Amino acid sequence: MKKNNKPIELSYYRLSLLSYFKESHPTLASDTDFIKTRADEAAEAYSNAIKDGLSHPEAEELANLTLFRDLLFSKQDMLINVLWNEFSGIIPQSEAKDYAGKILSQCEMIFLQYTLSDEFMYSADYDKLYTELTGFISLWLGENGL
Repeated sequence: MKKNNKPIELSYYRLSLLSYFKESHPTLASDTDFIKTRADEAAEAYSNAIKDGLSHPEAEELANLTLFRDLLFSKQDMLINVLWNEFSGIIPQSEAKDYAGKILSQCEMIFLQYTLSDEFMYSADYDKLYTELTGFISLWLGENGL
């Protein structure tokens, strides 16, 4: 059986999504099937918008809405914000991403108590989650140190 040794072609939308995942959703960065599917959907949305007579900026906006649908809220980014805002005297901002990566899996039980969506950061529960994460991180740092 002959193997396909061609490198995976990365479109603009695949690269955009992969870059976003590496920054904000590191656990999804290796999900190549999802990245391909969502990037293809975004490219199709762009193409259809152009065919329907929309301008390039309007088509790009529709493509981005498709590309990032249900991905705007990021657990990683929220943890980094808590670290920056509440623990900046303990953890330098330059190290916040590393610490967020260390504690993300341990915070999953907290995140599971909430219905997370693109609009979550505008909900009343956002502040509650923020407070719970602050308490958890404080305890975690006390037990594990820097």
